[in-house]
Amino acid sequence: MKKDILVCGVGGQGTVLASKLIASAAMTLGNTVHSAETIGMAQRGGSVTSHIRIGDDAYSPLIPFGSADMIIAFEPAEAVRNLMYLKKDGFVVVNRIPVKPATESLHDSGYDGTQMIEYIKKKCECIVVDASELCGELGAKFYNSAILGAAAGTGRLGISPEVLIAEIERRVPERFVEANKKVFNAGLAAVGE
Repeated sequence: MKKDILVCGVGGQGTVLASKLIASAAMTLGNTVHSAETIGMAQRGGSVTSHIRIGDDAYSPLIPFGSADMIIAFEPAEAVRNLMYLKKDGFVVVNRIPVKPATESLHDSGYDGTQMIEYIKKKCECIVVDASELCGELGAKFYNSAILGAAAGTGRLGISPEVLIAEIERRVPERFVEANKKVFNAGLAAVGE
């Protein structure tokens, strides 16, 4: 398999965990995997971007501009910020729910992610996921697994849902495994409908 996947969001959304689950699942399937995170001010809600390159001809962990097969975005503005990585026929899975920047509390700009989603729809093929709806009472802490489930449900990830669920069981702390599996399956079912 040859696949370049970029996972993006803001600090605290579980971007790095989702990328590690994808990378580990790809390695379990016998693939060569390179990955890297660029996390900047992640602890303060800043951008987090994880590059995952699967395949023998991926010599660098960073995806070149215009080469990503898929972008999995946990926040609409982060999807837009990273569209330069997407190849011409690439695909985006994006969470509808925005994370408002700190400056929003000082000056209400009205950012709700709608304009970002519309921009993405004009630029590429995508699906928009409402992680809040998928996670329900479990809350934002599990958005990453819901969106990962949706990405798996598209069939474009190149990794079966069963392999990803096995990685969740192996890599997520035991007390959170069932909740992560529940929302992963909700994301999977939402795309399959």
